[in-house]
Amino acid sequence: MLRKAETPLSHRRVLKIALPIVLSNATVPILGAVDTGVVGQLGAAAPIGAVGIGAIILGALYWMFGFLRMGTTGLAAQALGKGDHGEVAALLTRALMIAAVAGLTLILLQMPLIWLAFHFAPASPEVEMLARDYLQIRIWSAPAAIALFGINGWLIAQERTGAVLVLQLWMNGLNIVLDLWFVLGLGWGVSGVAVATLLAESSGLVVGLWLCRDVFRLPDWRNWAQVFDRARLRTMALVNRDILIRSLLLEAIIVSFMFFGAGFGDEVLAANQVLLQFLMITSYGMDGFAFAAETLVGQAMGARRRASVRQSAKMAGIWGLSLGVVTALGFAVFGGWVIDVMTTSDAVRSEARLYLPWMVIMPVLSAAAWIFDGIFIGATATRDMRNMMLVSFGVYVFAVSVLVPVLNNHGLWLALLISFVARGISLGLRYPALESRAA
Repeated sequence: MLRKAETPLSHRRVLKIALPIVLSNATVPILGAVDTGVVGQLGAAAPIGAVGIGAIILGALYWMFGFLRMGTTGLAAQALGKGDHGEVAALLTRALMIAAVAGLTLILLQMPLIWLAFHFAPASPEVEMLARDYLQIRIWSAPAAIALFGINGWLIAQERTGAVLVLQLWMNGLNIVLDLWFVLGLGWGVSGVAVATLLAESSGLVVGLWLCRDVFRLPDWRNWAQVFDRARLRTMALVNRDILIRSLLLEAIIVSFMFFGAGFGDEVLAANQVLLQFLMITSYGMDGFAFAAETLVGQAMGARRRASVRQSAKMAGIWGLSLGVVTALGFAVFGGWVIDVMTTSDAVRSEARLYLPWMVIMPVLSAAAWIFDGIFIGATATRDMRNMMLVSFGVYVFAVSVLVPVLNNHGLWLALLISFVARGISLGLRYPALESRAA
């Protein structure tokens, strides 16, 4: 059932939206840790690096279509704020159609895409061979993985984050069980991790469609005149274009980070992959409050309530920064233990501990970037997001060119941190203009 935005704004409402997302997202870094941990039990750096690079490459390809999650949330939340339930239903149909086309395209182009990735950023022969096996298995779940972006975004816009929690628990829980069975039980190695993810993502699409079943009982989802309405398609295209550019730039930062790390050797590459799981824990926790901002700001923008936009942004910011502080303390106390659990390689453990301090300060200094992302997505102020990401990308490139030759991998981590801080500051400077749009 499509919901109206009638509940008064409060910290309780923010938490009701955010906490299921935080809990559901908590399973994702756990999944990444299990992926890394099971191959880490093989006692070599190459399998860890292969899973890391393979996941980064596929993540980059899939997240090019991450606009389906973000754009669908912003547009559906605003349509809900306006009371336009027909458009809310049509947005889900459009998202599923885009996902089908995009996923099939990636499957057809898998060989040149994989070749291109390793052509521009080669790893060691052993890592590259294992990563190719991983990629050629996982790519077959591309339509399902991309469709889940749209489904999640559509559910979040309606504050149905409990349904998102159910979906993620099912998919990631199944993935973890299959990881342990295929890799440690059957000895399939890196290929076992890939098969586990393929099966989990495919089943996740089935569960996601079941969670959206109420909308399919109404005629609006197949109202083709509205689904293909030119003006609405143009609006969706413009929003998604800007988000796509923003996402490509962000992924370019993360992918280049992994590839630059590969140049320092397999042990440093593996250590960076282990520590990136800490960054994923931070981002998935922050996403809970960023998603709350998307939903509440989007609904307030649709209803033209400026005061509600400000109140939503303020509440999400308070909770996001608080979570950043708690996360930083957790990394400081338990970081070394987590590293030891994730790999049995003494060389990788030593390297990861060397760069752990960056993970301690990252959650606090990067909190603004995540929360402002949610605010701007909800307001569909995607042009500002795109432009400020261009600024942040330029800052990152400059920082890498200056810091890496001097500080090596420490310089690489510092450049990554600087890019997050630059994004938070630049979006913050654009916030007053966003708020004025709601008047």
